[in-house]
Amino acid sequence: MASQISLKLLPRARCFFDEPVQIKVTWLRSRQVVTMRARSTDERGVLFSSSAIYRADDRGEVHLNKQPSIGGSFVGVEPMGLLWSLRAEALHQYFQKEKALEPQVVTFSVHDEEEGRVLAEATSERLLLGDGVTRLPVIEGNINGVLFTPPGAGPFPAVLDLNSFPTEKRAALLANKGFVVLALCVFNVKPENTKEIHLDRFRDGIDFLQRQPKVGGNGVGVLSRSKASDIALSVAAFLPSVKACVWINGCSANTFFPLYYNKRQILSTQLFDSSKVIPTESGAFINKYAHTNPLAEENKGSLIPIEQAKAQFLFVASEDDMCCNSKAYVDEMVERLKRHGKDNFESICYRTAGHILNLPFSPFCPSSPHRMCGYRAIWGGEPRAHAAAEVHLWKKIQEFFRAHLSCDDADESNK
Repeated sequence: MASQISLKLLPRARCFFDEPVQIKVTWLRSRQVVTMRARSTDERGVLFSSSAIYRADDRGEVHLNKQPSIGGSFVGVEPMGLLWSLRAEALHQYFQKEKALEPQVVTFSVHDEEEGRVLAEATSERLLLGDGVTRLPVIEGNINGVLFTPPGAGPFPAVLDLNSFPTEKRAALLANKGFVVLALCVFNVKPENTKEIHLDRFRDGIDFLQRQPKVGGNGVGVLSRSKASDIALSVAAFLPSVKACVWINGCSANTFFPLYYNKRQILSTQLFDSSKVIPTESGAFINKYAHTNPLAEENKGSLIPIEQAKAQFLFVASEDDMCCNSKAYVDEMVERLKRHGKDNFESICYRTAGHILNLPFSPFCPSSPHRMCGYRAIWGGEPRAHAAAEVHLWKKIQEFFRAHLSCDDADESNK
């Protein structure tokens, strides 16, 4: 019987990282109870796994897109639950997948737990880099990043993908959608070796993007999250070539290090009150209330003057963010822009999502080392709601950039 059992990944096993798959098992016994498992190893060699228990229907089939899990890593109907619920055995682990050249490899299997047998198995390759998309490492002057360019003549809209630390995955996937994307990180060296941050490097990155032959339009977009988000606000406030800025779960003031531009300091650092860091039994800490009020007198020099920006803003906040009080920062920025007669913004709030809003179907990370603070941090979020927020946000980001970075002659085939 086991030799006939089939596990299929539809419409195909090899797909993009942000594409859903339908997982289907056939030729089981009628109403048979089985365990579905998934496992994937990250770039550090850490194994992540998940499981869910299903009861086959009368025909001996399990369809994850319409049948509920009755136990395991999640319960209920969650077609991609085996992916977003992947967890390492040890606590405080983040699934490290930052390089674009290699796909995420996930092995799915179906098990008869009573007999201790693997009944069927299938492997999925989840790609970050599509056919025809070029990847070019860029080391030029102040720039140290990676450029991703879609196939076709263009012109294409340009996006600067800002991250706190080196990563290519978001930029590569966005290039598959018809954007020229330069991935830059805030920290080229370890944060503990950083004394100040210079806006000139990001200006040079934007200039580089705009010189690319396939780039159209008269400005660029900026995509950011966490520490990179306050840098993105400063880029939008001080550099007029930015036309669209996506801010995800950050602060409205400049954090951690003073910001310089043209050899002079333009923003001081928002104060961080370590006495308000909350320890937890797991050994990780909650930072949510440690960033002090950006409107307080002592922080006024760190408040980013977004009211002078010409860009359109998309503010994204998770209410269950345990790293930053992101919703409060969005409320402050919206109120400030309205006070200045501005309407160049929209905002999204995800009530039960956490800090690390990642690409769709990424393994949920409740806690991991905070590379800025030097200790483990609680990131927050309810796994199911967080996963749904990531799917919704990824589509919204693309729509936002298309609306504000349109190229009249852009190649529609990539959209």
